Amino acid sequence: MKDAVKEQPHELRAEHEEGAGLSQFEIRNPSSRNPKEARNPKAESGFSRPHDSVLVGHQSQLNASDFGLRNSFGTRISDFGLQSQPVWLSRRRFLQFGAYGLGGLGLMAAAGGGGLPQLHHAARARRVIFLFMGGGPSQFETFDPKPRLNKLWGEPMPHSLTRGERVAQLQGAPLFILGTHRKFARSGRAGIEVSDLLPHMRKVMDEVTLIRSMQTDAINHDPGVTFMQTGHQQPGRPAMGAWLSYGLGGENANLPAYLVLLSGQGQDQNVKARYWTSGFLPTIHQGVQLRSPGEPVFYLQNPAGMNPAMRRRILDGVRELNEARQAAVGDPEIATRVAQYEMAWRMQTSVPELTDLSREPKSVFDLYGEAARKPGTFAANCLLARRLAERGVRFIQLYHRGWDHHDGIQGRMIQECGNIDQPCAGLLRDLKQRGLLKDTLVIWAGEFGRTPMAQGDFKAENYGRDHHMKAFTAWVAGGGFKAGVVHGATDDLGYNVVRDPVHVHDLHATMLHLLGIDHLRLTYKFQAREHRLTDVAGQVVKSLLA
Repeated sequence: MKDAVKEQPHELRAEHEEGAGLSQFEIRNPSSRNPKEARNPKAESGFSRPHDSVLVGHQSQLNASDFGLRNSFGTRISDFGLQSQPVWLSRRRFLQFGAYGLGGLGLMAAAGGGGLPQLHHAARARRVIFLFMGGGPSQFETFDPKPRLNKLWGEPMPHSLTRGERVAQLQGAPLFILGTHRKFARSGRAGIEVSDLLPHMRKVMDEVTLIRSMQTDAINHDPGVTFMQTGHQQPGRPAMGAWLSYGLGGENANLPAYLVLLSGQGQDQNVKARYWTSGFLPTIHQGVQLRSPGEPVFYLQNPAGMNPAMRRRILDGVRELNEARQAAVGDPEIATRVAQYEMAWRMQTSVPELTDLSREPKSVFDLYGEAARKPGTFAANCLLARRLAERGVRFIQLYHRGWDHHDGIQGRMIQECGNIDQPCAGLLRDLKQRGLLKDTLVIWAGEFGRTPMAQGDFKAENYGRDHHMKAFTAWVAGGGFKAGVVHGATDDLGYNVVRDPVHVHDLHATMLHLLGIDHLRLTYKFQAREHRLTDVAGQVVKSLLA
């Protein structure tokens, strides 16, 4: 194969006619070139167009605007001593000396468009903000009131419901019904019942669809988080943000299409970087974590003694070495690496501006709460999420840890709901008043919910709830979702879904649908199989759509 390539190298021809502008690119096999034509002075002068040639312009005409790139391509051609005559460039030379070369091409692909040539249907949303509650928040203390649990508090759980069912830490233990001290009240025009732990969310329920019928396949944390993020319980698949970066690309060349923000305490449930992996997709699509407090991205800023000009020269040298290697071995990950270096160069300017909240007015902090002034809090991350949405980031993932309440659930729910209530409501209000909510999907969910059975000694008030995968609550807003409605329902004890179930795969399929993507058609071939986010399941839940 290598010999065949050497025998018939493809080249690009650069030629310009006065006033003719630039034509489309074509690749020509020089072995088919007419020898007479090659010796024709008129053809060599560039004023007639030989068959199968490429018109890209004279050296004096080639510039950044011709290619949408920053550096002067003409400058590179002049390095060869070429002026106004036609120029033959091999593919390697074209990529090597074409402004940012492979890095520029990869960066443009990542920033300007993804793997889909066009959307499968009209999109109603352009971006996603996913508010992930790590650990699994209790639906019984937040959004799904069950008065019957209080009436039967302390009674044995019916065996007809639990016999043979999967549980996490209650396996073999006696199962007793657990009520709650929380008070629920109707809110919004639809009268949606919401807990007293969420007074700010009560005021924005007219913007929200509450899904009380979520289901998942995983019962423990790591497979549960992995499943919610990637559509598969085993590690190694691309996260949903990576799928969107691959399918749609980004809208801002100065920021990655997929950014991640963390807050809260893990309670031994660590948030792993593989939750925002690109899996088998090219690594240009993996999520990038913005750290806080401290430097948002490690090693982004220049070290002492290095100025931007020095950094640019180093990057140019590394790029040329990488491009030479790429031309020799054809590894797409080398192009990804070059593109990431160029992205990091741009992020040296874009990230400090993004994370500087000093110019936000007091009215904004009044929306999110005073905690938004403290870097690394969930409130500050919600404010950053709005700023990222404004700047065209495609998928914004917030992880807030602290919801794994196997004990002490009453006090710990007060704490965590206090951390997220006002920021969530403030984010919805802020997006709406800026006209962003109409094309932004906001999703709030954990990896699963909690059981209606007690874990621990409920008589001593030091009890909690175990993991529950069969029924839990999430909410969605904006971007084409209905507003001010409740979707689905659970039984009187909150153990099973009894109406309109929504599986995690269904949530993913519906999210993609609102972004203009048919979940069955966004695929990537790996190990002889076409993979997708929804694996071999999932359906669009049309009753969620406005």
